[in-house]
Amino acid sequence: MLRGMDPFTPAVELAAAIRRKDVSPVEVADLYLERIEQLEPTLNAFAHRADDDVRDAAKRAADLVATTPEDELPPFVGVPLPIKDLNPVQGWPCTYGSNGAARGPRAASDPIVDRFVDAGFILLGMTNSPEFGTISFTESAAHGVTRNPWQPDHTPGGSSGGAAAAVASGMAPIAHASDGGGSIRIPASCCGLVGLKASRARVNNEFFEMEGLVSEGVVTRTVADTAAALDVLGVVDPHAFTNAPHPEPGHSWAELAQRDPGRLRVGFTTTPPIDVPVDPACVAAVERAAAALGDAGHDVFEAGIDVGTPEEFLGSFTTIWNTGSVWSPVEDWDAIEPLNAALRDAARAVDSLAFAEAVRATQRLVRHAVAHWGRDFDVLLTPTMATLPPRCGSVWEGGDADPVAPLFNCVPMAVFTSVCNVTGLPAINVPVHHDDASGLPVGVHVIAAPWRDDVALQLATQLELALPWNDRRPNVGAL
Repeated sequence: MLRGMDPFTPAVELAAAIRRKDVSPVEVADLYLERIEQLEPTLNAFAHRADDDVRDAAKRAADLVATTPEDELPPFVGVPLPIKDLNPVQGWPCTYGSNGAARGPRAASDPIVDRFVDAGFILLGMTNSPEFGTISFTESAAHGVTRNPWQPDHTPGGSSGGAAAAVASGMAPIAHASDGGGSIRIPASCCGLVGLKASRARVNNEFFEMEGLVSEGVVTRTVADTAAALDVLGVVDPHAFTNAPHPEPGHSWAELAQRDPGRLRVGFTTTPPIDVPVDPACVAAVERAAAALGDAGHDVFEAGIDVGTPEEFLGSFTTIWNTGSVWSPVEDWDAIEPLNAALRDAARAVDSLAFAEAVRATQRLVRHAVAHWGRDFDVLLTPTMATLPPRCGSVWEGGDADPVAPLFNCVPMAVFTSVCNVTGLPAINVPVHHDDASGLPVGVHVIAAPWRDDVALQLATQLELALPWNDRRPNVGAL
């Protein structure tokens, strides 16, 4: 290991060390490239490696650090960060996890990628995603099975499972992720990381994908890293379809995350909006977090929310979800996986009026559900998932008889998280619990009121102090 560097160092601390010239971007890049070389055969977290490009970017960052005053350097100068294989990077392939996508270099980067580069990050390759990000396992015909660093027979979640496996194992200090039904928070829970799905339209990319269900973000080890990354990503985009208002203009998310939120009404529930069993470890995680927030001075009590009947919720959600392939450029539709082919066929069978009716029903549901915040409680605490991370491969059970079965096999993982994609509420996974019997992390889900990402970050910070997790190391990659 180079100069005693710890690959599990939080990104904010790593950036500060680079700015102080305690370590060079070249040394940092070499450290993580060596980790990838060592651990990637076990975990399969990366869809594309570009080691020479990484080293070239690190040299440019080193030159920048050598010639620029410290206070003028970008906030994450020299810090490596991989991009999820759903977002193009100029000059690199982007497969969207699919054999149907072109394999050639992309002509341009997504705006979210440019934002990372402008912040000083060194792009560290592309991480695995399931095809089109459809399921909450990271497994595809194109790139195989990505595994959980804590227990490699289990999934790291999805669709940002490659990102989470990379960060949890110390192959990257931070990673880009995205979330359309839980795809930041589910892998964060599976891998013992922090993952924020910001408020709807807080973090804009080129498109307002799937009626605003999708948000870009990161997976990290600390709340401070997540907040600092939001300062980079959560900027007002004058060209975007819409933008979320900042609760306190002129104040950084990094600053707001450290503030005392005051005494809040914290409701908690372990009852999912759709009737699925909840693993006792997921219940225990909520109970631990609720007790910690009570000790921190909040009014904590059992609560619940009404998101309509399961038929109403799933009906409108899946009508929108089925259109996901539109956002993933494909050259050969005959080469996509049976699940996504079936979802695409289902979307084609819905006319534009029926789609508009589903959007209308979703908007009515949102208005009804979001009314709980401010009226009944200020924050809601739930399990992130209703289950421990399942075994790799189990998502495909029943798929031979029904190609859509894998999507429904993901319901126990996404039953709590998907509500926040529909409502647009900010929600963060915090890895407060570890199940001794399975050896797997268990996260809880802090859901704040509309546009109050600051409150979600503040309660996550309080939980991080009360129930610290950053000294835990997984089975694969532990020092």
